[in-house]
Amino acid sequence: MNRQCELIEKIYKDASMGRYSTEKLLENLKGKDNKITGVVESIFKEYSSFEQSAKESLLAKDLKPEQEGNFTKMMSSMGIFKEVLNDNSDSSIADLLIQGLSMGEIEMKKRVENASDDIDKDDLKLAKDFLKFQKDAQKDLKKYL
Repeated sequence: MNRQCELIEKIYKDASMGRYSTEKLLENLKGKDNKITGVVESIFKEYSSFEQSAKESLLAKDLKPEQEGNFTKMMSSMGIFKEVLNDNSDSSIADLLIQGLSMGEIEMKKRVENASDDIDKDDLKLAKDFLKFQKDAQKDLKKYL
């Protein structure tokens, strides 16, 4: 797989996992009185949008989008359930999301900075937009710490 495809595949996997994780988090917050729920819903929608855009780009290149495996998703679900069960405060949830966004941001920043000239400009723009989303979401969440 060339570097262009690796970049868009990484966006797809990260956005897919982020969407899945925030969806599970929202399920665990259902019925609870958390002020952060609206921010989590917004992050979920953004992840969904990036996942769809990356999927469309991969399909246009005749590539099959591949999500994280079921084991990774199961571990994520269990971790979220455990965290919310132990402490469902807005501060704890913000911290959990910031950790995930930060890891994704670091990896995406490296990939964007090391992008070669042969990478499609639309895909590079998507990667930069995804990186900006990750940074902005962290800023929004820090208000709850």
